[in-house]
Amino acid sequence: MTTPAAAPVETPAAARTTRRRAAQPRGGALVTGGVAWIVAIACLLAGVVAVNVSVLRLNVRLSNAERERARLQAEISQFELQSSSAASPSRIERAARGTGLVSADATHTTYVFLEPRKP
Repeated sequence: MTTPAAAPVETPAAARTTRRRAAQPRGGALVTGGVAWIVAIACLLAGVVAVNVSVLRLNVRLSNAERERARLQAEISQFELQSSSAASPSRIERAARGTGLVSADATHTTYVFLEPRKP
């Protein structure tokens, strides 16, 4: 009697290894998941950069506003100085003399006192 051709016999450990490899997904799913994570992290980083840029723009605008405020305060101080010097009695007296006005003599000055109005 002839014996049939012997089929290659797999050991149980080799069969399990083959089945495990077949059950694992191919590299395509891993690549797709990795790309998704890269895109998600890139979007987050782009958002952080956008927020930082907007904060920097606000800081520049704030700096310009503070500079303008300081300039305006200096201008207001200059106007107050001019106003106080223009209202000084000595300056007014010099201007009056320049137009020909003279001070009244104190001996010829009279005062009129008005009574308060009665309802």
